[in-house]
Order: sequence, then structure tokens, then C-alpha cells
Amino acid sequence: MAITELPEPVTAAGREGLAALLADPGGAVAAFDFDGTLAPIVPDPAAARAHPGAAPALAALAAAVGSVVVVTGRPAALAVEYGGFAQVPGLVVLGQYGVERWDADSGEVRAPGPHPGVAAVRALLPGRLADAGARPGTWVEDKGRALAVHTRRADTPEAALELLRQPLAALAAEHGLMVEPGRLVLELRPPGVDKGAALGAFLRERAARSVLYAGDDLGDLAAFAAVEKGRSEGVPGLLVCSGAVGDAPVRELADRADLVVPGPAGVVELLELLVRRLGGGLSPAR
Repeated sequence: MAITELPEPVTAAGREGLAALLADPGGAVAAFDFDGTLAPIVPDPAAARAHPGAAPALAALAAAVGSVVVVTGRPAALAVEYGGFAQVPGLVVLGQYGVERWDADSGEVRAPGPHPGVAAVRALLPGRLADAGARPGTWVEDKGRALAVHTRRADTPEAALELLRQPLAALAAEHGLMVEPGRLVLELRPPGVDKGAALGAFLRERAARSVLYAGDDLGDLAAFAAVEKGRSEGVPGLLVCSGAVGDAPVRELADRADLVVPGPAGVVELLELLVRRLGGGLSPAR
């Protein structure tokens, strides 16, 4: 049975963050990861689509709070397409960890030129994977400004990932890139670009007086750190960990969260409850 009241955060800082958002929604920024948070994790990233309630919930939330933003490692245009976000008024999508920016007002993506190391690694990666003995089922997702090596389809995905950690770290270092680990994926991308930097800059741009951030994976730790830094500077925040049903949430993220909800369906339900509490009129998900 669906819950009918907002859950209470388990930490004092989380309770303060939620209270600040409810008391002053116009000063709040609500920020979300995409995969695993608004969209279920699937074996093929190209098949990922947002939970059917995500776009309506984000639209209702955008009408109730100061700003709503999606912060993702995906290209911004893909996140908009896969999320069905084009018609969410006021939404901002920070893609490629903030390198790209799409906003609903213009419908356009803005971004600087790509890092030259990405092109070099793109050419060398197939050979390096072969030299490392990459397991069958290992495959590369080309994100344009980053390259993600997935092992989810391998027979032993965890062992397949461990086999590649050192060779990919060496390849990235040779070309001025870094490696970002995630759930059965290693992403090679430019340094100094992460969800924490993207979120922190957005909070400063919007002069946020409170923030909610929801994520599900190791790449979201930087965004959690940005919220925690804001707390130390007087900006209350609520940290939400999205844990897929049947799949334990990333423990390091869950341990730092103020709330843990059951995957994208739980995130959508939380947003619907929040909107209803703010007078937006949505009913909780069922």
C-alpha cells in the first residue's frame, strides 16, 4: 500500500533540510540523478527510460519550488529524450556531469568543445581492452565527451570489471582523463568535471536557500559532498538514496543519505508526496 505522508529523514540534518524546503519552497533547488534514480537500471543504457511518473512529478514540483535540475553523466539531449522531459517547464538538465546544459526555456543544449584526450582514448580503447583480456559481454558506450566501459552483460560482471580497472586507469592517465567507477561500469572522462562541481555551481547560480538531491551510485557521492558543503555554509539539504527493488543500494551512498527509497518508483512517490504537501494537488503514486 502506498504511503500517504512524507517519510521522516533519519538524520537531524536531513530533517532540517526538509523543513527548510517546506517552509521556503521558492528558495529550494530539487536535483536528481537520472539512471537508477528517475529511470530504472537496465542492461542496455540505450533502452533506459524514465519511470512513467517521473516527468509529471518533476513538472508539478517545478511549479512548486524554485528550481528543478537533473544532473547526469549522460549527454543532456539523451537524458531529455529518454526522460520525456521536453515538456517539463523550467527544467534544467546538466549533462556529461555538467559540461552540457539544456534548459526547457530554450530547448537547446550548450557546451564547450570536447577534451582532446577523449578522441585519443576512443581510438586506442578497443586494442587496450583486447590486450587486457576483456571478458565476452564487455562493451563500450560512447557518450561523445566520455567513454564508458560496461561489464553488466559479462558472465561474471564483477570479475570482468576488476580485470579492467588498472589498464583503464593507465590509459586514462596517459591522455589526461580520469576514471569514474559505477555499477559495473568504468567511465573515462575529463578531470575536474563531476556532479558535485555541477551541482555546486548551479546552487550558487540560483542562490539556493535549501536543496534536495537524489542519487543512486558512486558518481553521486560528489553531489552528496556538495550538499554537505552547503550545509556547513548554512544551506540546509536533504540527501536521498535511490535503491532499486531487489538490489541493495550502494552502501557508501546509503550510509550518507537522510532517506533511502526503493528505486525510481520510490523517488517518484516521494516527489508526489512532496508536491501534495506543498499544495500542488498530486496524489501519491500507486
